[in-house]
Amino acid sequence: MSLPHSSPEKGDTTPPEFLQSVPSGGRNKVEITVNLRKIPLFAQLTDAEMKGVQENLRFRFFEKRATVIQQGTPNGGIVFLLSGQLQLVRLTEDGRAISLDLIPEGGFFGEISLLNEQPYAASAIALSRVLVAILPPAQALHLFAHSPSVANYLLRHMARQLQRDAEFKALLGITNTSRRIVNFLWLIKKETPTKQLVVENLPTHQDIANTINTSRETVTRLLILLTQKGIIQRDAHRLIILDPEALTRMALE
Repeated sequence: MSLPHSSPEKGDTTPPEFLQSVPSGGRNKVEITVNLRKIPLFAQLTDAEMKGVQENLRFRFFEKRATVIQQGTPNGGIVFLLSGQLQLVRLTEDGRAISLDLIPEGGFFGEISLLNEQPYAASAIALSRVLVAILPPAQALHLFAHSPSVANYLLRHMARQLQRDAEFKALLGITNTSRRIVNFLWLIKKETPTKQLVVENLPTHQDIANTINTSRETVTRLLILLTQKGIIQRDAHRLIILDPEALTRMALE
């Protein structure tokens, strides 16, 4: 299980790793190793706080295309993505599914509706087999109110989310579909320690199309073109941006 790494606060002991038995289809169970300090929201918790979180987390696997959280259901806690990829989707009154965001490993959702005492505002759909951890409402609210490190991280997270939402709304306003796809790739890219720009766990062409309101065929044609021009390179689950300058020019044209 690969999660973003954050260094613990000075004085903390070795990051707490523990074995967890998780149901995995039928009566089968899988033993996993969990390191909670690799979840950014928990990285600076004290040992006592970490112990409380560990005791209350619930773990569960979901298969690809499964609904992890259903829009409109009562908030059952904060959901953390430990492995795989999740897509947030909102259903309109006429039944159309509007893709809102992709949740990266180590990310979480459900905090806004919990703070507002409202049902989940969107559904979470597994784009691959995923492992999630759920922190129940009472424990999550206690952590928000009593842990300075969590409160600080939550404020910064919400600020980043507001910025990302603004960028995504601007992206959807681009009328040229090719530019919209290129800007979407630019929005979800990450920089590796070697300064390489990549999109990990690349969504399917259909999922990209749903997210930015275009057709799967349009996405496929453009990605083939970008590959042929040597701007990107693709493997089974990852897209590598080989020529960032060329991709930037296409995003701005």
